[in-house]
Amino acid sequence: MSIQHFAPSEIIDIRPFGSDFANATSATLIRESHIEVFRFVLKAGKTTPEYTAAGAVTIQCLEGKVELRVQGRAQVLQAQQLVYLSVDEPHTVIALADSTLLVTILLKRE
Repeated sequence: MSIQHFAPSEIIDIRPFGSDFANATSATLIRESHIEVFRFVLKAGKTTPEYTAAGAVTIQCLEGKVELRVQGRAQVLQAQQLVYLSVDEPHTVIALADSTLLVTILLKRE
């Protein structure tokens, strides 16, 4: 069974889950050969394993607050903030509060 993604020109609702966060799930929104966009839900206290994307990455915090660890440096990313990571930059995310992130990867596939 294939996963349904949004089609070009289709409007995607990325509003924060807010009071419905308990029912929130992560989802891939767009998957094409050159770009992937997904909404990532991370509950408070959870940590991602270190990850290196296959391209440049932007991470936008839609709600909550996370700690982003990149190259031995930790910084806080909170709602209404965005960060850009270079190609092949390993990173880890720690949820300091229930959080939803919008992650975009500009793929570097050959």
